[in-house]
Amino acid sequence: MNRETVGKITRTVVGQFPELSGVRPAVRRQAPPGNSPALFLLTYKGAARLPNGKSLQRVVRVVADEAGHVIRISTSR
Repeated sequence: MNRETVGKITRTVVGQFPELSGVRPAVRRQAPPGNSPALFLLTYKGAARLPNGKSLQRVVRVVADEAGHVIRISTSR
């Protein structure tokens, strides 16, 4: 997956999770089902500050295709 595509997906993720701004994802290729186009799993790890001063570790997983279309986003608490 090229840098422009990763950047496009990252902008989508940061729009929903601003605390992940500046985080570079780990990118892994997933085996597509049947003759589907290649899918990629991008994993973002960061921390969110809570109102009480504590921090919350957050992991966001994104499944996207080679064109940068986000198929699914899931997050930890």
